[in-house]
Amino acid sequence: MGTTNVELPKAGFATYEAVKYALQNNIRQYAMLIALIFIMAFFQIATNGILLMPMNVTNLVLQNSYVLILAIGMTLCILTGGNIDLSVGSVCAFIAAIMGHLVINLKMDLIQALAISMLVGAIIGIWQGFWIAYVRIPAFIVTLAGMLLFRGLTNTMLKGLTLSPFPEAFQKISSGFLPELFPGLSWELASTPIMIGIIFSVILVLAQLKKRRDKVKNEAEITPISLFIIQLLLIICAINLFAYWLAAYKGIPMILLILGVLIVGYHFFTTKTVPGRYIYAMGGNEKAAKLSGIDTNKVFFFVYFNMALLSAVAGIAFASRTNSAFPLLGNNFELDAIAACFIGGASATGGIGTVIGAIIGALVMGVLNNGMSIMGIGSDWQMTIKGFVLCMAVAFDVISKSKAK
Repeated sequence: MGTTNVELPKAGFATYEAVKYALQNNIRQYAMLIALIFIMAFFQIATNGILLMPMNVTNLVLQNSYVLILAIGMTLCILTGGNIDLSVGSVCAFIAAIMGHLVINLKMDLIQALAISMLVGAIIGIWQGFWIAYVRIPAFIVTLAGMLLFRGLTNTMLKGLTLSPFPEAFQKISSGFLPELFPGLSWELASTPIMIGIIFSVILVLAQLKKRRDKVKNEAEITPISLFIIQLLLIICAINLFAYWLAAYKGIPMILLILGVLIVGYHFFTTKTVPGRYIYAMGGNEKAAKLSGIDTNKVFFFVYFNMALLSAVAGIAFASRTNSAFPLLGNNFELDAIAACFIGGASATGGIGTVIGAIIGALVMGVLNNGMSIMGIGSDWQMTIKGFVLCMAVAFDVISKSKAK
């Protein structure tokens, strides 16, 4: 009753052919992950071990949190057919300016100010989503107009000035850390990351075993048991190594908790829910998706509404980290998010890409930025290298698709 599959070893050690087959059929998934590992190894050597010092690892998360948040939303935009949102940087700046005005100038309660700022983000999403989904003005034009519109409103609200400082409670969104689970212990390491790393590893093992059992039950194709175990061990090692780095500094940053919730939530949404599959179907062929009964207008509306909400979150996170709202906040944020998605394996024509891939792409950009800054490489060469990496990532996508045909 099962489909015809390429024969793979069912037990024992993975053969060379099995490994080759697994890599070829997951090339998008593994290529940039392998590239990220090599980039980290290179800069770890080139910076004499500074890159992977616990404090620097935490700083990498804090510095790139806004890109990671924006890349999640931008992935959904690109999936619908290679569309992008050019307004995200300006929306970040506008939301930060609103937060600054409410909290610093009007002395408003922080929770109320956050609620109003997110509401403004939702209104922006409704505004842009309406023109894109129901009037069918191209997303490029609508979001380009949004980029100019919200940048102008930001400058008008701030009057060319910087609003600072924010209350300490607001700053903790990006600079605070989770409290210790066992504060009485006299460990040199923070206990919270270690415990969460172990719990997450156990959950991951159980989930992967269940997934493998389901595949066997449904007679679906599975990788050899030895290769499966190696993959699982590598992932578990990576999780616990990351947990150790966090534990060796100050623990788990609050913004990392927010990021974790967003990544898990959106990964589940795009891979396990019907609306999430609609987004992929739109990118594959919008006309076919419409004929199959999918309300493509609603999908477009949701994607750009969601992008505006995540832009508001990113704007709040960035303002919290810099402890200020200023006119140039958000410049080139859209380019960082778009680059992260394409480097992470999203297709320029839509329908292909994952949230996890976008996160890997954002980490590649973040490690490149951080590593080159530590080495003292100028901003001109940094831009040159990042542009080259982006070009190669898109070229890889185009070449791999042409070979598949």
